[in-house]
Amino acid sequence: MSPPTAPALRVVGARKQYESMLGKPKTAVADVSLEVYPGEVLGLLGPNGAGKTTTLKMLLGIVRPSGGEFEILGRPARGPGARARLGFLPEQPYFPQHVTAAEALRLYGRLLGMDRRRIISRSREMLEEVGLGAEARTQLSKFSRGMLQRLGLAQALLGEPEVLILDEPASGLDPIGQRDVRNTVLKMRSAGTAVLLSSHQLSEVEAVCDRVTILSRGEVAASGDIGDLLNAAGRTSVRARGVGEALPETLAALAEDIAFSGGVWMFAVRDEDVRRALEMVWECGGSVVAVEPKRESLEDYFSVMLARGGVDPDAA
Repeated sequence: MSPPTAPALRVVGARKQYESMLGKPKTAVADVSLEVYPGEVLGLLGPNGAGKTTTLKMLLGIVRPSGGEFEILGRPARGPGARARLGFLPEQPYFPQHVTAAEALRLYGRLLGMDRRRIISRSREMLEEVGLGAEARTQLSKFSRGMLQRLGLAQALLGEPEVLILDEPASGLDPIGQRDVRNTVLKMRSAGTAVLLSSHQLSEVEAVCDRVTILSRGEVAASGDIGDLLNAAGRTSVRARGVGEALPETLAALAEDIAFSGGVWMFAVRDEDVRRALEMVWECGGSVVAVEPKRESLEDYFSVMLARGGVDPDAA
């Protein structure tokens, strides 16, 4: 299905330079463009110092950009009309420690301009959503790091945002908490929310994101559909049985990542060699069990980019 024509979130040519008293200005973001559509999750990736957080802060109006365009739902991102339809979870959410979880959400509800009845019902609903329903009356000074992270997600969802920005949403969470966040993100996507997710946890990004944008040295190093990026090597995985105890030399010469288990040979070939490899299997009396694109993990793809110099692991 093709995405809607209008993105819910749009950044074009974002730039940020910091003046220096000791020399030339320091460039934190040189040229970043991205779009997120309704009902889509875009993963924003990159090593520390690549420009992810600065890009988010410019989009949110926390940092003044040196250049670029920032839009939310077709409106300038710095305008109040756009921000009212935006939910944001920072990497380390902060709340007053002397209030309870329910009181904290009621405070944010008032800041959003919600009516009292809606604040009460929505706060209760969101605490249940993030697994804190039983902690509504617990003072936040007694909350663990993971519980505060869950509360931060509840706050981000409180106003039923059309655009959701999540900065390291699984930070401080145990595996169950990470699973719950993943399920919530998928639920928001199904409801038509546009989600921009910045994370170091590549397995989580791969599980929930439709597309990714990878930053390096303040610029976009790679961007696209996850499936397309992870199959960019153009290889196909083949499983075959009945070939014998050893692959024919001509087939072995084409194959990579060769393995044998339970009477089944598993190997990969370049896409242009698939037909030839299958014919070799049939010629030696074997049968083909499965043929499918060989998909790398996002972690593998990211590591390859590091090795090729596409991403600078020591960017500051």
